[in-house]
Amino acid sequence: VTPLSLGIETLGGVSTPIIEKNTTIPTKKDQIFSTASDNQTIVGIKVLQGERPMAADNKVLGEFNLEGIAPAPKGVPKIKVIFDIDASGIVSVTAQDNHTGKEQRITVQSDGGLSDADIEEMVQQAKLHEEADKLKRERIEVRNSADQLVGQVEGSFEEHKSKLAPEDANKIEEDISALKAAIEDSSIEAEQLKEKLNALKQSSMKIGDAVYKNSQQQPADANASDQTSESEDSNKKDSSSDHVDAEFEEKESKKQP
Repeated sequence: VTPLSLGIETLGGVSTPIIEKNTTIPTKKDQIFSTASDNQTIVGIKVLQGERPMAADNKVLGEFNLEGIAPAPKGVPKIKVIFDIDASGIVSVTAQDNHTGKEQRITVQSDGGLSDADIEEMVQQAKLHEEADKLKRERIEVRNSADQLVGQVEGSFEEHKSKLAPEDANKIEEDISALKAAIEDSSIEAEQLKEKLNALKQSSMKIGDAVYKNSQQQPADANASDQTSESEDSNKKDSSSDHVDAEFEEKESKKQP
């Protein structure tokens, strides 16, 4: 079995497990991830071992870059990360861009060269810091969600601003600014950030309402069809990253040693 969980580092320094501790080997698992920046053409894959929610608190088994990703808005590219462990504990980690087919891989040992005592110490440390780690991870995940929402709403808002009542447009702009400021505030608590996030979610619903009402007012011809398409496009933007488990931060285009 795997002595500790195996995974990768994702947006905000989070450790995202792909194969859980005590999984029977051989085994093979994969997850789909995406980019965290617009037009990102390279992602760094940092392979981790451990039970802590933050990457910095786990053991790094290896790292490599996947380059040549086609430029696209953040959250659009689909990067499949595959962990394949054979019966002897050798781990092959592959990152593959679903669009271009480009891939890179690395091979590491599932035990990471750790002794039984080292493994037990890492397990105990995870238990000792469980509550603090949970709060830290929650803060980062809420911040990631907030950043994603800002990007989605800003795009829809610019496209459909003319359809909104002035007071609704002003409220959305205020909520966008408030959430952006909260994202930049490193001392803010998760619950406070959630309040700002939910406020923008609520006010931005006016965009969809306005698009729908506008389409209903158009004559039943090509113009009405165009407006419906705009509404569908807006909805797609709001749900464009439903498939994404996590995102990769942009890395410099250089080979790892």
